[in-house]
Amino acid sequence: MNELDQLVQAAKTAFAEATAVADLENAKAKYLGKSGRITEQLKALAALPVDEKKARGALINVAKQQVEAALADRRQALADAELAQQLRAQALDVTLPGRRRGTGALHPVGRAQERIEAIFGSMGFDIADGPEIETDWYSFTALNNPENHPARSMQDTFYVDVKDSQGRWLNLRPHTSPMQIRYAQAHARTHAGAAVMPDIRVIAPGRTYRVDSDATHSPMFHQVEGLWVGENVSFKDLKAMYLNFIQAFFETTALVLRFRPSYFPFTEPSAEIDIMFERGPLQGRWLEVSGSGQVHPQVIRHMGLDPERHVGFAFGSGIDRLAMLRYGVGDLRLFFDGDLRFLSQFQ
Repeated sequence: MNELDQLVQAAKTAFAEATAVADLENAKAKYLGKSGRITEQLKALAALPVDEKKARGALINVAKQQVEAALADRRQALADAELAQQLRAQALDVTLPGRRRGTGALHPVGRAQERIEAIFGSMGFDIADGPEIETDWYSFTALNNPENHPARSMQDTFYVDVKDSQGRWLNLRPHTSPMQIRYAQAHARTHAGAAVMPDIRVIAPGRTYRVDSDATHSPMFHQVEGLWVGENVSFKDLKAMYLNFIQAFFETTALVLRFRPSYFPFTEPSAEIDIMFERGPLQGRWLEVSGSGQVHPQVIRHMGLDPERHVGFAFGSGIDRLAMLRYGVGDLRLFFDGDLRFLSQFQ
């Protein structure tokens, strides 16, 4: 074995003994670096005669190629070993059951709202939707609740430090009653001049906001307001309509309804609506489910209608409260905690 063959064999041995990339790079420098043994062989060619230089140079180049090939093979071997180690460390047990993506479902409050919309839709009511950031005028003044009126304290709300183009303060709506005004105004404009104006029958479900928080109240809650205005509408229509709704919502006729006198600035006379189940866990207890009343003449005027000609009633029910009664939930806050263990019961 000549000198170059011994050099190649020594390089292969050094590369094979390298167990890490850093060790391999050190071995490379020993043979192929600027001061490496192959490089020294090439530098020594300068001292040889021209005839010997060509033959010797060819042999050195062959040795260099063999060393470089051995280096590349060892690099690949170390990379393969590192990859194999990573795969072992991150191995997947394919015998385990797969992780399934859970099936989503409507939130119980959303389900209750859809049910309410379907029931009132079957009775000929339109469904109105509108802004949650409202003007002070639509939230209060148009509902016969003028500025500084003490009745406003019943509906403390969240104000936005911004005014609209007419200088009116904006707030997070404390109820969906503003949509009753907006819908009635649009209805009045559409049928202006008609000999007989069609009745206004509309519900306005949606999110509302008040400064309130306990087991049965939340700063953000859901409400459905209803309005029926025409030339021949009375309290008996309200009672018949609401009884049909509440029986359909709870899927039972084993309940009774009562009207209890109350006060609201936007209705006169006004009444709370209570229900009592004749069977079940809530049997025998009167439960408040809605406020209602005959629409106040001033509110009728703000709708763009004539109170001497048009009368009607309005009501407002808490969707969250109806959902609590339907599903037997004792704490309103459970609906908004985001606990999947609770919410999954309603899938």
